[in-house]
Amino acid sequence: MKYSILAPYLRNVIPLTLLSSLALYALWPWLPFTRQTIAPRTIVFYGFSILGSVMEQAIFPAFQSQWCAQTGEQVEFISSFAGSGTITNQIIMGVPAELALLSLELDALRLSEAGVIDANSWYALPQRGVINRTPFVILVRPGNPKGIHDFIDLTRPGIGVVHPDPLTSGGANWAIVAEYGAGARADPDRPEAGYDLLLGIWRNVVAQAASARSARTQFENGFGDALITYEQEALYDQARGRLQAEIIYPQRTILSEHTLVIIERHIAPAQRELIDAFVQFLWSEPAQRLFVEYGYRSVYEELNRANPQFGTIGDPFMIDDFGGWPQAKRDIVEGIWKDRVLQELER
Repeated sequence: MKYSILAPYLRNVIPLTLLSSLALYALWPWLPFTRQTIAPRTIVFYGFSILGSVMEQAIFPAFQSQWCAQTGEQVEFISSFAGSGTITNQIIMGVPAELALLSLELDALRLSEAGVIDANSWYALPQRGVINRTPFVILVRPGNPKGIHDFIDLTRPGIGVVHPDPLTSGGANWAIVAEYGAGARADPDRPEAGYDLLLGIWRNVVAQAASARSARTQFENGFGDALITYEQEALYDQARGRLQAEIIYPQRTILSEHTLVIIERHIAPAQRELIDAFVQFLWSEPAQRLFVEYGYRSVYEELNRANPQFGTIGDPFMIDDFGGWPQAKRDIVEGIWKDRVLQELER
């Protein structure tokens, strides 16, 4: 009796249930609450201190957009920025960086000597691994009250100089070669000219910091009358109305060159295509134009005309003029600054 009462109902409900189940089965993968989120790809990138702004605000987003347009995949960057010597030490100690942009080739050599990367592996990259350049300049207080116009003026009594620390900062090593080289090239017939200028400047160093960025902070907090630093940082803040200083271009100074290394031991086979694409992007014209926009000088000289802020240097020189970094480190940083200048100053 009960079955006869329910029979018409069951004849209608069962087909509808089956149809609903089939429809739900077909639609299930497309329902929002059933979709699995695909984790973005990642790149672990370490860089020296002043790179933070250009990489995080310009280079990373530009590559993320390009990669997504090409593949539909999202990319996230895990990054860290500190003094070049500091990040080199961290990589030697085992942090899982896949790429590192170092202030100077000397730190790439340290990674090679520690067995982290193959010897001279960066030479296989475009421009022998050099991504961009920037000359070393002098920052002074607004109005230049001490009348500082060149490195020689930093040797005068009563001038306080802020300087990054060569033990942790790649910028400090560049600055030492800039100071020595300016003296040596100004008076090439006098063997002690470079030493004398270096000694005179370091006699007036009143504060040191672990990185170029930290030295800049010290200067902005009121230490000293002058800061020896990268042109890039000064131009970047000047363009944004944040520079509380004036830029002085020495007659003779060095153009620093910044070296990219690939830490192959940390790159899984599945990462290879992504890492290679980002490396190639760094030397592409769009990326190089972004570096120029942020105050770096491109490795492609014709692109540098896009930034009229770049100052003129009468006698720019390169590390190769001193035999490259291994020789400059041995002869200038160790042999003259450390063994002679610091001993003379009893530091």
